[in-house]
Amino acid sequence: MNWDNFDFIDLFAGIGGIRLGFESVGGHCVFSSEFDEAACKTYEANFGEHPSGDITKIDAKDIPDFDILVGGFPCQAFSIIGKKEGFDNETCGTLFFDIERILKEKRPKAFMLENVRNLTAHDKGNTFRIIRKHLEALDYSVYAKVLNALDFGVPQKRERIIIVGFKDNVLFDFPSPTPSSQRKTLADILEPDVDSKYYVRESIKKSRLLRLKDPNYPKPYISHENMAGSITPHPYSLCLRAGASANYILINDERRPTEREMLRLQGFPDDFKIVVPYGQIRHQCGNSVAVPVIKAVAKQMIYALKLYEENIKALA
Repeated sequence: MNWDNFDFIDLFAGIGGIRLGFESVGGHCVFSSEFDEAACKTYEANFGEHPSGDITKIDAKDIPDFDILVGGFPCQAFSIIGKKEGFDNETCGTLFFDIERILKEKRPKAFMLENVRNLTAHDKGNTFRIIRKHLEALDYSVYAKVLNALDFGVPQKRERIIIVGFKDNVLFDFPSPTPSSQRKTLADILEPDVDSKYYVRESIKKSRLLRLKDPNYPKPYISHENMAGSITPHPYSLCLRAGASANYILINDERRPTEREMLRLQGFPDDFKIVVPYGQIRHQCGNSVAVPVIKAVAKQMIYALKLYEENIKALA
């Protein structure tokens, strides 16, 4: 198998952040699926294909053959009813079940799944335990680790669990953080001339500055309003969220980030096309992945697969 040129499928594809990561190491996407129509519009503008819709309605047999399955799947709680019905049914009714049935049918060499950090703590760790157990029952070696986007070159604190699996007994190490000298700062990603429409009303600005924990904090900074109402500045963005109000994060307590700045906070390239309104891009960025994290993981996966195959050849 030539791991410089492999096929993958992109499930729960969003706007294609994971796809960018796997294309960067020689991957060719042969199938994509995304439920949200606005996200599909952004995906199609950038990749020239409209993802297939609801994965729960797609027969695994109809998916082209591929080497690696990737996806950032939504985490819904696993049903109590499922647990009562025994192992085979305990993932039913969740979107993880669709990943499981596709892995079972297609038997790819590897997979990479991404989810919120809280997956490990959810339901006292039961949800993650069930996921891991089901992946291992399909005879995959499973590795999991929480990685922070801040460590991989973008100025955004975003912690996500990455779950990697291999059909063979492949030894895998998660990537090391990007050296500090190669990481982008807030100043690197901010646009120099920003339209006045991004600036907040004077009353909001005054209110935020009055509550700013450190009024002498060096600019540029990004602040957010916490539950208690205090405003804390940081030299990076807190985690972009899909559902947060428009005033959730502000740059220098003066303005909202632009569409391009939000994409840059997630490590998307500047030629990534924006074809939907502000609110939708904000939602899409909040749901997306930090591309440099995925690139680093993809690179390590391909390295591990190549090494495994070299060792098998040497032993033959």
